[in-house]
Amino acid sequence: MLHKTWRRVATATAGLLALTLTAACSEDPGESTDLSENRAGAMADYGVGDQFKATEALSFSTLYNNHTFYPLKEDWLFWSELTKRTNVTIEPVAVPLSDYEQKRSLLIGAGDAPLIIPKTYHPQENAFVSSGAILPVSDYLDLMPNFKDKITKWNLKPEIDNLRQSDGKFYLLPGVHEKPTQEYTVLVRTDILQELNLSVPKTWDELYTVLKAMKAKYPNVYPYSDLFSKPTPTGALLNILGASFGTQAGWDYQHATWDPAAKKFTYTGASEQYKQMLTYLHKLVAEGLLDPESLTQTDDQARQKLANGKSFVVTGNAQTLVNNHRPDLAKTLPNAKMAKIPLPIGPAGEINPFPRLENGIMISTKARESKNFVAMMQFIDWLWYSDAGMEFARWGVEGTTFTKDASGKRSVTADVDFLGINPKGTKHLQKDFGFHNGVFAYGGTPDLVRGFFSPEELEFQKVMDARPPRLVSPPYPFTDEEREQVSLWETPLKDFVSQNTLKFALGQRPLTEWDAYVAELKAKNSEQYIDMVNKAYERFQKNNG
Repeated sequence: MLHKTWRRVATATAGLLALTLTAACSEDPGESTDLSENRAGAMADYGVGDQFKATEALSFSTLYNNHTFYPLKEDWLFWSELTKRTNVTIEPVAVPLSDYEQKRSLLIGAGDAPLIIPKTYHPQENAFVSSGAILPVSDYLDLMPNFKDKITKWNLKPEIDNLRQSDGKFYLLPGVHEKPTQEYTVLVRTDILQELNLSVPKTWDELYTVLKAMKAKYPNVYPYSDLFSKPTPTGALLNILGASFGTQAGWDYQHATWDPAAKKFTYTGASEQYKQMLTYLHKLVAEGLLDPESLTQTDDQARQKLANGKSFVVTGNAQTLVNNHRPDLAKTLPNAKMAKIPLPIGPAGEINPFPRLENGIMISTKARESKNFVAMMQFIDWLWYSDAGMEFARWGVEGTTFTKDASGKRSVTADVDFLGINPKGTKHLQKDFGFHNGVFAYGGTPDLVRGFFSPEELEFQKVMDARPPRLVSPPYPFTDEEREQVSLWETPLKDFVSQNTLKFALGQRPLTEWDAYVAELKAKNSEQYIDMVNKAYERFQKNNG
């Protein structure tokens, strides 16, 4: 069961945490390959597909992102069953979801970080590399046979290379997917399509035509009124729209975009693709097809507009469709029908933009000198990367939270609900058992990841699976000196791009001023930034073949 001394972090101050393993770290743990003193509790022969079980009872401190939807409980089956299977007890250092990134930085900076630091999104680990606070995990992959096996089997080397630093090593163990599983797209009132005798739009241009028809029929309605304006205005819409136009925007915004024809990086916010995306977005706003309040309104305001027939289209995923919009409409417009359509195709052609790597795990440097270091890496490899560990973290215990039929297809048990599968169930997979927890359930095969999906969602994924994945950009790891310099440029540049994205979209700044805007970006060091990116890219290519 969960260790009785599990802790919540209210403030991040030095000396707050009594870590399980406290040996001092070496100056450069990556250079030391002698692990003969670090094998206590480890399995002598641990390989792909083996059940990891420590040879003695162990416990490892782990930073825990405490989600408001399923707050941490001591009596979750996840904890007791994990200990039963692995002889390992996790000591969660719980911090609120809203403060996770800030508290993580404070704990690492104070030297008080737990040994295992999950829920880290690349490139967030970059901030901790130069200080030596986190391990170059790539030095220890031989301790992680399941992770290595999946990188090889799923041809993930290009994605993994993107994690590498200027020393050629990477410091984050990412969640890995065999195939991309695109989540966000456009949700449309299909009853309105039927009323107007319109087909489901396949491209962004066809969506524009659909919105025009909706506006003509309902002139007092903004057909598309969107959510997700916080913290990035229209973050989800710009995310999918940017990918369709061959750029990066919204939640996905990165300063540098790879140009495969020129074999170099360009500054994203100044690219022709970004301009084309903004031209399309502005056209929607200017013609009354996209609610200008989409860029500032709260999610609740957008939901109310949709529920009250003041809009017909939003950006979303299966969860927002099933948990929010359909129940909302059922209360106010019971005859309304809404569906998640395949991601519209844009100038970039048919692509599946979802990445195959997701957030992952940093390892505190102090773990390297622990006598249990090898056992800890084996444990991480089993829980996050073995087939059995991935199934356990996501689905739970067979016979209790899920069952399998003769073909191996999984189903949650009748009394357990998740994503509305068993709405009358008295227990919830996350809230009552601790499974499908975002701290532990990463990646996997399509049948594992999509096992909870409805037939409707599986059909959506079938369409997206037929599309080629988005091109993986080559890495451009900065040196410590370069990173120190670009960190001074990145925030002002991103803020300026975000502000002008809004202005161009809303018509507050005419697109005829694009060249002036680009000149202003250059004045904020966009060219110097890209020069440094391309220099780093060329250096990495030279040093790594």
